Formats: sequence, structure tokens, C-alpha cells
Amino acid sequence: MLELSRIRAGQWEGIWTGKDAPDFEVLHLETTLEGLSVEALEEGKWKLRLPIPAELLSDGVQTFVLSAGGETVGHFSIVTGAALEHDLRAEIELLRAELDLLKRAFRRHCVETGA
Repeated sequence: MLELSRIRAGQWEGIWTGKDAPDFEVLHLETTLEGLSVEALEEGKWKLRLPIPAELLSDGVQTFVLSAGGETVGHFSIVTGAALEHDLRAEIELLRAELDLLKRAFRRHCVETGA
């Protein structure tokens, strides 16, 4: 379970609680980002840290999805440029990112099962 999520000094940080720290990945527009570090804090808690590449930031909403074992376990969005009256664009970006994750998992399943 993702307990805490924040952005500080150009890095996303999160605290994961659970028995194990699964294999995490952070996706942005179907691309897995490099540089995610997982550090044990205490029994059952891990600190996740990811530097946010500056080249991914542009006007609008950028949504990053944290997944573990193909399942979405968290996300964060960055809004830059003109302020948005409604956060609907962020929600649409999140839905797109989750749909892309599902498409990749379905395609992988089809390849593995020969369907």
C-alpha cells in the first residue's frame, strides 16, 4: 500500500507498506521510466524515489503511474503552464495511462497463451 506520495526537489517520493517490496515500475505515456530506487526503512516499509526527467514536463497535465506486478498501485500528476479551473484533464490522463497499462498486459497475455 502506498502511504505517502510527494514531489520534492525534482524527485517523486513515496512510502510503500507491506510484507514485501514488489517489482515497481513508473510509467509515463506507456514508457517505463528509469531511475526508480527502493530503499528499506524498517520492517514492512520502503522508500521509493524517482527523479522526474525535466524533458517530460511541458504545459498541461503529465500523469505518472506506479505499478507493481502489472497492477496500478498509485499515481501522481504534475500540472504546468496555465492553471486549470477543473482537474478533469488530470483524470483523463490517468485513465489513459491505466488503459495503456491494461492494453500492454492484455497483449502480453495473448502472446503468452497463443490467443
